[in-house]
Amino acid sequence: MSTEVPDARGVLKRLIPPTPMSKRLAIQSMLFSTGDGAFMTGSAVFLTQVVGLSAAMVGLGLTIAGVLEFLLAYPAGRIVDRLGPKRVWAVASSGHALSFALLPFVTSFEEYLAVALLFALVGSAGGAAHQAYVIDVLPRKERIETQAYMYSSLNVGFTVGAMVGGLALATGSLDVIRWSPWLSAALLAANAFWIVRLPKAPHDLRVASGAARVKPTGPGPMRNRGWMALTFFLGVLWTNQVLLHTVIPLWLVEATDAPHVLLAWLFGTNTVLCIFLPAYTSKGVRDLASAKRYVWISTGFFVISCLITMVTHSTVGLVTVLLVWLGHVTVTGAELFVSGASWAVEAELMDPRRRGEYQGVAEVFSALGSKWAPAVYTFLAMSWGAEGWLIIAAIIVAAAIGTGPAIRRAQAFAEEHFEPDEVAASVAEAGADPGPEADAGTALSVPAGPA
Repeated sequence: MSTEVPDARGVLKRLIPPTPMSKRLAIQSMLFSTGDGAFMTGSAVFLTQVVGLSAAMVGLGLTIAGVLEFLLAYPAGRIVDRLGPKRVWAVASSGHALSFALLPFVTSFEEYLAVALLFALVGSAGGAAHQAYVIDVLPRKERIETQAYMYSSLNVGFTVGAMVGGLALATGSLDVIRWSPWLSAALLAANAFWIVRLPKAPHDLRVASGAARVKPTGPGPMRNRGWMALTFFLGVLWTNQVLLHTVIPLWLVEATDAPHVLLAWLFGTNTVLCIFLPAYTSKGVRDLASAKRYVWISTGFFVISCLITMVTHSTVGLVTVLLVWLGHVTVTGAELFVSGASWAVEAELMDPRRRGEYQGVAEVFSALGSKWAPAVYTFLAMSWGAEGWLIIAAIIVAAAIGTGPAIRRAQAFAEEHFEPDEVAASVAEAGADPGPEADAGTALSVPAGPA
């Protein structure tokens, strides 16, 4: 009698994207997040000790930039449809690299604000263009799986970037920290070049042929109430990130006896899970029915996390440590499953002729569903205790209930108004990958995601 031993190589192979296009998109995700993560690790030290800003100035600049990015989301999506997702994505990525290159020369709040607004501008354009390109360029059957691999690569890149940024901080030299954004600029310039070498998506080909200049018939996403409601509810479900990065860490420090060093283990666990699990957890979502199921699985994980974390106020010692860790693991489960649901609805419910515009509307309503959460969740948990945690859980359950009717309404709208995506269908059937040579003559003109 023989015992089968799991093949470690088979497990690792599952982490490698299966198609040439998915590999190229995964590499791009890693380039972007490594460059972004390399600066984010030391951004607070850079802005306060190198530039000389106060914490209040940093917060004000980020708030103003966030408001601008919110206001630009919908117009940016329309520009993506007009000019083509790949071109806008490449230009936005070049602008992102330029923003980092300018940071060492910032010496005042006004200059910091100007660069922050540039980040917001290219972030809006890049975010809409990136997602529109990915959905457009991939055959339908590969869209969700590829985005799972991209999500894993994104987390790998942020981890590597954080390590690189940590090395700059470890030197203790303000000169090293001042010029460290240039490393991010170089990596994001390489990211922009990589995007230029990607094949054109079907909508890029329509732009090149002049067909995209003709305004699509039928109503746009601002008339699609199902889509607006759905992206709002998904935004609420994505507030698992607020629990993950803000509320649970504050709760650990203020309301439990857990050692503060546990925070490092919590974030480390989340990073590892988000690297290794997306390729597995995404396997079960293929259509809108499975997307609804994933919404409820995500909600279940979120509610369990709230209940587990809630009781740690009364536990002590090792029990507290284990429960806080388990609460963090379960909220990571909420993140993984709502990711799969989000990818499925984006693949199925965006008008192929208006993907940029739909993505812009999604950014607006997702923000409306989530930007209030840091203040509200922190108040509920820290001021109301157990009752606050139960209210947080109830908010998520209410959002999950709302996604069902919203999906049905958006699906009915799509069936009534969308035309068949004939170009994308032909690419999918042929398995075409025009390769970088198809982009000869294309000129550069430029986040949670990646730009």
